[in-house]
Amino acid sequence: MKKNIDLGLLVLRVSVSVLMLFHGVSKLLDGAAGVKFLLASKGLPEILAYGVWVGEVVAPLLILVGFRTRLAAAVFAFNLVVALFMAHGSHLFTLSDHGGLAIELPLLYLLAGLVLFFTGGGRLALSSGHRWD
Repeated sequence: MKKNIDLGLLVLRVSVSVLMLFHGVSKLLDGAAGVKFLLASKGLPEILAYGVWVGEVVAPLLILVGFRTRLAAAVFAFNLVVALFMAHGSHLFTLSDHGGLAIELPLLYLLAGLVLFFTGGGRLALSSGHRWD
């Protein structure tokens, strides 16, 4: 059976971006108050809360269509690193009730973003000839 890496990258791009869009759209509809509160409690400027929309809406949309996938994946992964330390920092080495890591979902998103950063979007992406694709 012949490998189809480009189809695999398309499945990864679509799945990770659509699933993250649920988080981003929720924050668009509900506002950034929760994120602003979290930032303020850490002594950081509340204006940074709008970066969440970039990482959870804009970057996933770019990943979904495959436009500048590597750049969008870098933004996406950075957003997840920040989320891991800001919102899940106290659970980094904690197990859930089911025996898995308590941070496995954001960690899975982060790792998928890193994969797309290193591989690009593949030939089934909107743009695939540029350095950041």
